[in-house]
Amino acid sequence: MAAANTMTREERMATEPIGKLMVSMTLPAILAQIINILYSIIDRIYIGHMEGVGANALTGVGVTFCITVFISAFSAFISNGAAPLAAIWLGKGDREHAEKILGNSISFLLICTVVLMVFFYIFQRPLLYMFGASDATICYATDYLSIYLIGTLFVELALGLNAFIICQSQPKTAMLSVLVGAVANIILDPIFIFVFHMGVKGAATATVISQALSAAWVMHFLLGKKSSLRIQKSCMRLDGKIMKSVFSLGISPFIMTSTESFISIVLNHGLQAYGGDLHVGSLTIMQSIMQLFSAPIGGFTQGMTPIVSYNYGAGNFERVKKLYGWMIGMCFGFRFLSTATTMIFPEFYAALFTNEVELIALVGQVMPVFMAGMLVFGLQNGIQPTFLALGQAKISLFIAVLRKIILLIPLAIILPYFMGVMGVYYAEPISDILSAVTAAVLFMLNIKKILSRESLEKIQ
Repeated sequence: MAAANTMTREERMATEPIGKLMVSMTLPAILAQIINILYSIIDRIYIGHMEGVGANALTGVGVTFCITVFISAFSAFISNGAAPLAAIWLGKGDREHAEKILGNSISFLLICTVVLMVFFYIFQRPLLYMFGASDATICYATDYLSIYLIGTLFVELALGLNAFIICQSQPKTAMLSVLVGAVANIILDPIFIFVFHMGVKGAATATVISQALSAAWVMHFLLGKKSSLRIQKSCMRLDGKIMKSVFSLGISPFIMTSTESFISIVLNHGLQAYGGDLHVGSLTIMQSIMQLFSAPIGGFTQGMTPIVSYNYGAGNFERVKKLYGWMIGMCFGFRFLSTATTMIFPEFYAALFTNEVELIALVGQVMPVFMAGMLVFGLQNGIQPTFLALGQAKISLFIAVLRKIILLIPLAIILPYFMGVMGVYYAEPISDILSAVTAAVLFMLNIKKILSRESLEKIQ
């Protein structure tokens, strides 16, 4: 009976009306992403309103973003690389191979946890100075990061493996795994920060405990009878062929996420050099807002990706066309409207994170510039996961590299020489617009060839 129910859940991705399927698969994923992003958002809101030290504490914790994002990039490597690949193999009818992908993913995440913790504990202080911390903010950065690193394993497992629940057509269960941790974080943050007077250490402690609860939920499900893809000890031995396939598909989202870290390093360094702590603080606020509005898009595409992958694996190309049309259109529409509100009401969003009048005024000045490229970036938000869902690692990788490495980082270094501190802010919209247009052109040139039996047979 359990096997029959599992097959029914998965087969609905190929048979259920698209509108109904899209809502049932994406809504829980959207809520999960929004809830998940509240970890960092709520931390920053509480920290930014700490009496007397809020601005410096917010800036210090913001500098740690470079490291925390890099850590989460390895979970993105698995959730956006291995999970879609597992969905494709489920679509092909090979559950055993899909479970091997899951087992290899866990082993990979365990190795990453050990390496990352050792490295950042040894080098955290010089790295934080390099990433934009100052003598006034370094103590807050090290206080937060030292505790956050304890929970590295929980971050990797909770974020990396949750997508394997979604690819089984169980998005509500995946949402609950995130909800458990986020609710705990919302409750524990003010207790540790203000009641126990732990400050930024309290925020980090709340985050670690919350991520541990989420990781426990995910592992419990994937080890239980309700999961059609179960963790098997025999599947955890690293297989070179499987990891090569995971690597080819996961490298693009890994680069997209990890380069957020390098971008923050470059932007923070430029803002510190040309503007000072106040400008670094403005970036912390704007990145928080950008994360907040990226969460629904990330959840929507995370929910849509296994549907596209499953139907592509099953050779149902006409249904795939309808699915990616919805994905691209919805991403563009939401991104445009949400970005417009940040450009019209920048001071409102800034006030959510700080009471400092000077910092609010600065954000009001620079946010309309910094966010402008996001008006069209929804195209890339929809196109890149479409390429991933269809197993097109190389094209997706190029799009990721183009925006962040080829365009944004060089522009953020070069423009300040001519425009001062505003050059750092202008680098973002220029790279966003150019990469979004490029993604659209590549999609139109390649999609017909991708939707063919020949391309499908090349997926390993």
